[in-house]
Amino acid sequence: MSEDRDVQDQKQPEDAEVIQGEVVNEDAAEAQPVSEHEQKVYELETALSDAQAQIKEQQDSVLRARADMENARRRAEAEVEKARKFALERFAGELLPVIDNLERAIQAGDGENDAVKPLLEGVDMTLKSFVSTIEKFGLTPIDPQGEGFNPELHQAMSMQESADHAPNTVMAVMQKGYQINGRLLRPAMVMVSRAPEGGVDTQA
Repeated sequence: MSEDRDVQDQKQPEDAEVIQGEVVNEDAAEAQPVSEHEQKVYELETALSDAQAQIKEQQDSVLRARADMENARRRAEAEVEKARKFALERFAGELLPVIDNLERAIQAGDGENDAVKPLLEGVDMTLKSFVSTIEKFGLTPIDPQGEGFNPELHQAMSMQESADHAPNTVMAVMQKGYQINGRLLRPAMVMVSRAPEGGVDTQA
């Protein structure tokens, strides 16, 4: 009887070990799919993160390329505008002697002479039409008669004492000056007044 009990007692631990082993194996079997699932999720999340980083990098590259293109376009436009203005300045500068000669012809002509009067009127009309045309391109005359001397726009050819003019006043314009699009093309040649007591600095 006691031997039977010993056999049963020996079988019970063995059975317990078998049962416990089966439970452990089942838990491992259940845990394995979960681990594979988590690994797959991790891989997908990593791939998504990498893809998003690449997209962001490409977007930044596109933005930089657009900015570079815009800057290049602006530089090209500025260079074209600069070249246009330079060419226009040279062209307008070549035309100034023509204006000067037409003005001298009108000043030298005798408007009271009936034979000359129609000719002077024709020259005057030509001058006005010519000046009106080039003014459309930004040319403006500098005629400072009676104004204060401005060394940035005027060139003093002489000074003369005058009690009728305030010191440093343009008494006479010997030759008109011109600007084009706000840039000085030629200063006006002028005579400047000074006080009878002494000279006045024309640069003041």
